Amino acid sequence: MQILSPRTVFAALVLTLFAAMPWLANTFDQSHYQDVFARIMIWSIAAVSLNLMLGFGGMVSFGHALYLGVAGYAVGIAAHHEITNAWLQWSIGLLSCALISAIFGAISLRTRGVYFIMITMALSQMVYFLIISAEEYGSDDGLVIYARSDFGLAWLDLNDAMIRYYLIFVLLIGCLYFSYRLVNSRFGMVVRGARSNQDRVEAMGYSTYWYRLTCFVIAGVMCGIAGLLSANVEEFISPDTLHWTRSGELIFMVVLGGMGSVFGPVTGALVFHLLSKELAEITTHWHLVFGPFLVLIVLFAPRGIDSLFGLSRGIGGRADK
Repeated sequence: MQILSPRTVFAALVLTLFAAMPWLANTFDQSHYQDVFARIMIWSIAAVSLNLMLGFGGMVSFGHALYLGVAGYAVGIAAHHEITNAWLQWSIGLLSCALISAIFGAISLRTRGVYFIMITMALSQMVYFLIISAEEYGSDDGLVIYARSDFGLAWLDLNDAMIRYYLIFVLLIGCLYFSYRLVNSRFGMVVRGARSNQDRVEAMGYSTYWYRLTCFVIAGVMCGIAGLLSANVEEFISPDTLHWTRSGELIFMVVLGGMGSVFGPVTGALVFHLLSKELAEITTHWHLVFGPFLVLIVLFAPRGIDSLFGLSRGIGGRADK
């Protein structure tokens, strides 16, 4: 009889906490925690998408938050023009993310190392300044979304906080499962192999460029899902969402939780947001405390918090071990 690993148990406990949070928040009269955990799950989806590139593909992108903003503005701009049909909004948002990630990925993947990092940041900043120059859509003040996406279905009414929360939860589970299956597929093996030794994989007859580009696009679209959800939760979208510092925060979450682990980014997003929220209530200079904490994690748990639970396979496990 196979005993569940500590990592799998931990992942199950975190997901159970997410599932039970609305009930716990109401029971203890802390209803705001429902919104806090909704945001944590949204950022978890974004971090899981970045982990496909960073943890499994070895592609360090300082422009990944771009897709959060692109999808969010797809909802906001459509609502600004009184188009609230969710099927249309979400299709435009995800297709825009796919197109932009395909173009930017095709350019960025011609480079390696620090040049890849810099070009992803530069390309994302181009879109950032483009959004700032769009005065009709709020410029740097952001855009208020007066109506949430409408699916036309009573059981999928995003104006209902409970339905909205569990839609985010279900999509997070779906992204985790998709990520697990992807990185353990033949496609995932090639992407992970290219991270370790690209020349050797190409010598075996694989065109790593197209595999890595496909991974880049998949990650961009998955991050776009988080952007769509964020726009509907916040009812507001700002150019700050696209800024490279947001991409830096996503990298923190992935590194903190554990690169190359399917569930690690969720752990990182949970710890990052809860810790920053609690520290922010104590001091406005909470970064001075969070910075050393991250350094300690890197020094004593170089594979992130996830590595503290040992090595195993499964949705909570490290796919490359």
